[in-house]
Amino acid sequence: MAKTALTKELGKIIDGYRDQMIDLQKRLSAIPALSPVNGGDGEGKKAAFLIDYLKAMKFSSVERLDAPDPACPGGRPNVIARVKGKNPSRTVWIMSHMDVVPPGDLKLWSGDPWTVRVKDGRLIGRGVEDNQQGMVSSIFAAKSLMDLPTIPEHDVALIFVADEETGSEWGIKWILESHPDLFKKGDIIIVPDAGDPQGTMIEVAEKSIMWIKFTVKGKQVHASMPHQGINAHLASAHLIVRLHKALKKAFPNKDRVFDPPISTFEPTRKDANVPNVNTIPGEDVFYFDCRVLPSDTLDDVLKVVGGEIEAVEKEFGVLVALEFPNRDQAAPATPVDAPVVLALEKAVKDIYNRKAKPMGIGGGTVAAVLMTHVTSQTNTA
Repeated sequence: MAKTALTKELGKIIDGYRDQMIDLQKRLSAIPALSPVNGGDGEGKKAAFLIDYLKAMKFSSVERLDAPDPACPGGRPNVIARVKGKNPSRTVWIMSHMDVVPPGDLKLWSGDPWTVRVKDGRLIGRGVEDNQQGMVSSIFAAKSLMDLPTIPEHDVALIFVADEETGSEWGIKWILESHPDLFKKGDIIIVPDAGDPQGTMIEVAEKSIMWIKFTVKGKQVHASMPHQGINAHLASAHLIVRLHKALKKAFPNKDRVFDPPISTFEPTRKDANVPNVNTIPGEDVFYFDCRVLPSDTLDDVLKVVGGEIEAVEKEFGVLVALEFPNRDQAAPATPVDAPVVLALEKAVKDIYNRKAKPMGIGGGTVAAVLMTHVTSQTNTA
């Protein structure tokens, strides 16, 4: 069967999966998989459902690898499903992640975030895009190969990892440390985590990512006697504004591979301090999400942060402590002429008749971990 004919045949087969794919999205979203850091109990229930689903589809093998996260009873599961090919010397991997982020303010949702609904040709629900689109598309792409009368040239393996949304410590990082021979030289690894509506973006680079937790310590006092205390919340507000301005000014570089093409430094989460209005807080906690171009280092960012902290400590009499829930320097980029990139470009052209474009994203996906640890051994995108 010629490649063009095979592509057409696969397209027809996959089109027939539409209702099954929507149903799987609904069933996956109905099982929230939140990290213990985000108030959940991990991916255990979703993994158990997924394993039963994959076994029913008759994958060649389905394997579960449990990472021993002490914060999560039963550990953090990672799942691998394989389709055997003619030549096992190379494996084509498709990696996606099971965990999702919390739904946020429920009032901003038009319905239950855990109940997927179809509207105007779109699926709406928590997790349908990040990253269940990768899970579902890879599952049914593999199913289409199993439904063909021919056998794939090489093995195809789907890997569904844990903990991507909160640092990957119990997902791909743990897998690389505990199973160092899982990925072989010459393997192709595809991570469907970033893209564009046209299907033409091939992610080959990521920004550095650093989440900073700032704990500002002052002195609690009644709000009617502010001169007797040190207002940690007020100091925090000044520090947030100073950091935002100083970091943007210190790192003006642009790289058009990325969208946006600049480093970004955004104040995000704010922890509760005192429960009542008439108390000046003695401690205040806030966070920054920093996405930094590869041309700049996180150490340089922290030098600027340190300077602004020193100024605020001196002005307000507070003490500021830092913690880093997530900190990863940008991984080496995948070469735009790597076999996996060229193969994806050809696939986009064959299927959509569009020209694909290698691009970079804001950072923090499982692809960054792979590019850091196994670029020298595999072709990764």
